[in-house]
Amino acid sequence: MKYAIITGVSGGLGFDTARFLLESGIHLFGISRTDQESLYDIAEENHVEYTHYSCDLSVPEDIDKTVNKLLYEINHLDENDHLYLINNAAAIHPIKQSSKLSQQELTDHYQVNVLSPIYLMNQLLAKSCEKQVSFVGVNVTSGAAVNPLFGWSAYCSAKASMNMYTKTIALEQDELNTGNKIIAFNPGIMDTKMQENIRNADQKDFLQVDQFKQYKLQGVLSQTEAVAGVLIDIMTDEVNIINGEIYHIDDYT
Repeated sequence: MKYAIITGVSGGLGFDTARFLLESGIHLFGISRTDQESLYDIAEENHVEYTHYSCDLSVPEDIDKTVNKLLYEINHLDENDHLYLINNAAAIHPIKQSSKLSQQELTDHYQVNVLSPIYLMNQLLAKSCEKQVSFVGVNVTSGAAVNPLFGWSAYCSAKASMNMYTKTIALEQDELNTGNKIIAFNPGIMDTKMQENIRNADQKDFLQVDQFKQYKLQGVLSQTEAVAGVLIDIMTDEVNIINGEIYHIDDYT
């Protein structure tokens, strides 16, 4: 049996990836602050199970409770099963000059973009190793991990951190010869709520805001449906998937 866990399933890339996995006959656990009712219908149509956990990834107690529920749910898995984790949820705010960031803003940002996904990956990987379940983990990253942008110091550094975490945890799996794979995936610029939030930023906080407005006007933003298809092809190709690789959508479109 195949099972997947996705954060941020209520919309955008997370929703389309969840939809495609359900349509592929994969049982799904979705994590987001709000539920997406249509996923239940898709699951029923494809004779698989969909379970949603309401969770605010900026609240450590929330992610801890959710992880415990997930560990309980997957405790029955064995070496014949496959488990996928997609750390998709992310927050772009705060967009502002580094010197103007408050401690609370930084704490919340890193909790969502770094601490919660790392903790989720670590715990599920540990359980997979214990149960000898085949595990593939995906951290959704960004070009901002390697390209600094004015006003994005928190987001750029958070994504850079996740890239190095991906490489490090993949190295550990290679050295331990577990067969588990951990990768990162850069989906590029997509037509999502996050892009809308970026376009609404004040220019004094984000000097390149007009450039991102042009992306929308010129129709160069990718559709999440197409990107989700590429992501699923990569992560389910367990013969050719490269452990620790940072995959980029531009290499596939």
